[in-house]
Parts: sequence; C-alpha cells; structure tokens
Amino acid sequence: MIRIDQHSIGDKHKPFIIAEMSGNHNHSLERALEIVEVAAKAGVHGLKLQTYTADTMTLDLNEGEFHISDPDSLWAGKSLYELYGEAYTPWEWHKPIFDRARELGIIPFSTPFDDTAVDFLETLDVPCYKIASFEMTDLPLVRKVAATGKPLIISTGMATLGEIDETVRTAKEAGAKDIILLKCTSTYPATPENSNLLTIPNLREATGCQVGLSDHTMGIGTAVAAVALGATIIEKHFTLRRADGGVDSAFSMEPEEMAALVLETERAWQAMGKVSYGTSNAEQKSLVYRRSLYVVEDMKKGDLFTKANLRIIRPGYGIQPKYYEIVLGKKIKKSVSRGTALTWDMLE
Repeated sequence: MIRIDQHSIGDKHKPFIIAEMSGNHNHSLERALEIVEVAAKAGVHGLKLQTYTADTMTLDLNEGEFHISDPDSLWAGKSLYELYGEAYTPWEWHKPIFDRARELGIIPFSTPFDDTAVDFLETLDVPCYKIASFEMTDLPLVRKVAATGKPLIISTGMATLGEIDETVRTAKEAGAKDIILLKCTSTYPATPENSNLLTIPNLREATGCQVGLSDHTMGIGTAVAAVALGATIIEKHFTLRRADGGVDSAFSMEPEEMAALVLETERAWQAMGKVSYGTSNAEQKSLVYRRSLYVVEDMKKGDLFTKANLRIIRPGYGIQPKYYEIVLGKKIKKSVSRGTALTWDMLE
C-alpha cells in the first residue's frame, strides 16, 4: 500500500483515478478552474498538470527533427516549440489550480520536465510526482524527483523492461521509496489493440512495484479491463468538451465519461474479490432454487417410483438429482400428494 496525501493506493483500495488536464485549459485560467470543479463532481481522486515551458522542452526551430511532419499526428505541421507553447500551463496558474483542487478534496500534482520545474513544484508542496513516458529515460531528472522522497508515478510508454528496471533502480538509489509504474501506449489516441494490458501483472511481478494504466484510448473499456488485471491507478486526459478543441482534446474524456470511469472501475475492483468456491453468504437464499426430486402425481403407499410420477424440478427441497436413477423402481412408504418433495425417509 502506498499513501499519497489522504488516499491509500493498492490492491485493497479502490482504483485511484487521475484527471490529466494537460493543455485542455486552452489558455484560460477560468476554464482551468472549471475543469477542476467538473473533475471533482465526476469523482476523480487526483488532478495532474504538466510543468514546463516551450524553452525548457526544446529549441525554437521549425525545421528537420524540430518540425512535426508525420501526417497522422494530431499536431502535424507544427514545430515542437509551437506545440509546447500552445500546450503549457503558465506557472503562475499552478497555485490557484492546486488551491481549488485541495478545496474540493482532490490531490493536485504535476509532471515536471526539468530541474527548474521540480524546484518550483516543491514550493507548492506537491504530495507526489509523475514522470512522463518520454522522460523516463532522463535519469538525471528521475534522480532529481526521487531525491524529494515523495511517491513517484512513472509512465512506461515505449520502454523496454531493461529501461524500466534501470529507471526504477535509479529512483530507489536516489531516495524514492514509493514507486508506481503505469502501463502506457504512447500514441495519441491509442487503440485497445495496442494496449497489451497483460503486461500489467507481468510488470508488477518483474519489478515488485504497483502498476496502473496511463490510458489514451477512447471510452472506458480499456481502463476497466486494466483494473481487473490489477491496475491500482488509472490516468486519463480530461476536458470539458472535446468540441472546444485544444492540443489534447481529441483523446480526452468528457465529464459524463469520467464519472462513468470512476464508477465502473470501482465496480471492477469490487468484483475481483478473492478465489472463492461453494455457496457464499449472499447466495444462501438461492440454494432452494436448485433442482431436486419431486413427486409429480398423487401416490399411494407401496406404489413404485417411475419416470411418470418422479421428476427433477425446482425448487431444491428434495433429494439431489444425482440419486434419480437409484430411486426409480423403489416403493414409497406412505401416500403423498402431487408436489411433495421426496426425502429419504419416504422410501421403503
């Protein structure tokens, strides 16, 4: 079990749901605060920002590898610098956003992308940190974050098991005690076919860490399945309305979807239960509706049981069906009416 602020995270606790605001504020603090309020109403437990500026992410160039030329990308035609300038959350907004989240009972935290972001977030007393998939191989950054001693959530998109092991060992050596890994597919949006959720229990076994899901698929099905496989955290991008646009809006959840995610992942967690056979306490009353042997015609003392007067029917107050062939041909001790449950003391 890992504790983040007032929330316990682990197999014995309902999934911890994170709403990722990212750039969906569309450069409006008013909208950002509304996202916080709507996320709280949807029932999320954490709200995550991203802390960077375009200058801390890349160079102001729009050529070669600094230009997004992939025609299938949501951000095709932009430079990296333009994209991050459009998507970043002004640092002066962090405190009012965090304050509002705390007022509403949500845990606010962020993904830092360089040392200056970590130093800034420490002034806001964040309770935990997230390392993005693209930064998990930035071991100097991992060491900087781990040195705070706060819980560390690490996305593992694109990473080999060797890279994950190296990052986890680096974080532990630098002071991290509580680490949660997130299975992630770093495509935007991702598809269920590329989610490979069976990695979740395997990754947990391989690393000894809790494992959750950073989910870029549409809908809630992938996240619900992840909980059934042991995911303790679900992170999804969140917006007020996809139609409003924004850098991440195309693969972000709307409020009604997020509320459904919170509800259905908790149901999935509750349904996991334990390995159980036999009749549960809740099933005791249903036992009477099993099939059993019943007299289906009026019978007199000495009559033989036949297929005509003895049947296997509901309810279950009579002898078990497995004794049907044994009873056939036997005599009845007393006269009984149609609809009598057969018991052993009725046989000669």
